[in-house]
Order: sequence, then C-alpha cells, then structure tokens
Amino acid sequence: MNHDVKGVITWLYYRNLPRAQKFYEEVMGFQMDVDQGWSKIYKIRDGAYVGLVDGAHGYHKANNIKPVILCLNVKDADKWHRKLIENGLETEEQPRESERLKVKVFMFKDVEGYTIEIQETMSGGLSI
Repeated sequence: MNHDVKGVITWLYYRNLPRAQKFYEEVMGFQMDVDQGWSKIYKIRDGAYVGLVDGAHGYHKANNIKPVILCLNVKDADKWHRKLIENGLETEEQPRESERLKVKVFMFKDVEGYTIEIQETMSGGLSI
C-alpha cells in the first residue's frame, strides 16, 4: 500500500545554514534540488530528500538536542567511508559488522551535531 506518497523529506534545522550546505555538498556529495532561500532540499535518491532549514525561519528552531538519525542504507559501507574521508570527514569510526542487526555500519556527526548513520545490509538483513 503506497498511500500515494511521492517522496520523503527529512528536515534538519541549523544555526549556520551555509556551513550545513557546504557539509552536505562537499563531504556528503549531495546536489541541491530545490533552493527556497531559508531552506535547501538535497536529493539523496529518487523520492528521498534531506532538507536543511535556517533555524531562525523554519517551523522549528535550531536546538542543541538532536534526537534524529539520518540513516542511509548503501550498497557498500566501506566505499562510502573512504569517500567521506577523502571529502574531508574527520572520524575515527570504521565500518563494523553487527550480526544481530545484519548490517555493516558506521556513524558520525554533521557540522551541528546531527547523527548520520551509513549502513550496508548484510545477508539476511532488511531488504530496502
């Protein structure tokens, strides 16, 4: 059942929108799809987007508490890790396998503290 949903946008709120833009473009490698001035929408893949919002103008305000994880299920977690390091990500965490969850995963923080999880489904895991 698709409920006629055409796509999903996860909205994240920032104190410094230009700094967040630079991170998502240069480190994550996302391309802006829509520029609404105080919000920027980046396409992750068909139907999946992340929206960066200037916390002074959005529905919510930027906050130090970040109870959100942006999780990207990818084909190759090791390849993503290498790409992010080459693009300037500073993290000591390496991709690791979780037999219990059936994923290879690593996590890091973006420029204002949102957690980003990169996970690769292992045999027997969730098929996305």
